[in-house]
Amino acid sequence: MDALSTVLEATGLRSVIYSKFPLAAPWGLDIVKDENSQFWRLVSGNCSIGSPDGRIIEMAPGDLVFVPHGSAHWIADNTNSLRMPSPEFVKARRSGIPVFNSGGEVTTLIAGHFEFDYQPLHPFLKDLPAIIHIKQYGTENQLLLKQVTQLILAELNNEKPGSSVMLKNLSEIMFINIIRAYLEQDAPDSGFLSALNDPRISKSLKLIQDSPQNDWTLESLASEIGMSRSVFFNRFKKLVHETPLSYLTNWRIRQAQKLLMTDNGNISEIALKVGYQSEAAFNRAFKLKTGQTPAAYRRSKLLG
Repeated sequence: MDALSTVLEATGLRSVIYSKFPLAAPWGLDIVKDENSQFWRLVSGNCSIGSPDGRIIEMAPGDLVFVPHGSAHWIADNTNSLRMPSPEFVKARRSGIPVFNSGGEVTTLIAGHFEFDYQPLHPFLKDLPAIIHIKQYGTENQLLLKQVTQLILAELNNEKPGSSVMLKNLSEIMFINIIRAYLEQDAPDSGFLSALNDPRISKSLKLIQDSPQNDWTLESLASEIGMSRSVFFNRFKKLVHETPLSYLTNWRIRQAQKLLMTDNGNISEIALKVGYQSEAAFNRAFKLKTGQTPAAYRRSKLLG
């Protein structure tokens, strides 16, 4: 499995599509900060988005905006429209109270969010920019993204047996195509995504992710990918924004978190599976990263 696929599995990617909804001008929403990553796809009409970094993005029909870090932002038919806090909007819709139906020009949006398990966030997620605006559809992955969003719209327009499963799977495919389209449109020169494009650093990530139980050292990883110890260390840290051994430790803890929730093995068995030869060493490392012992973490998750 490639390094990015392994990361997405480990982070527990899940998606939720809220719905397709029409908004009659004037309309506006203040989106509060959230731990999930939101997306907006403009189906028809006009809208502007106030980016977390202070920019105003004018969307055209077909455009998609992705807010990876759940940062506070706003979306409206224009910059002067009064805006309703998003929790009030959600409450009104759930109660059947009509909002933004004054008869002006109608804008239609598809919205939703992506959720990720486990803390701290993986560097892949942390390194994404404040906002991603996909506005061109001239490359293969951009066209695939367009086609996926069209399939999502078709499911929302005409609910059929199995639609909820279709929407879930399509939106997860959409997430991957957002990342691919972003790389084609605005390829970063540093960060985890750029590391995936570096053949040797990508190989080192794959070694760590595929075999966290191995007794990896800086020297053994460098040797496996054909780099000197110092060059490997500096290159890895520049691209991934952490050292190879720090990444190894964080990956082991993420895998341990998953196993503690899904594996019935005892703590010492899980410790071995993620590269710790003693339960005591595993306990120390796990508590340092999560604030809990493995046993306490398992209990807290099982009790809900």
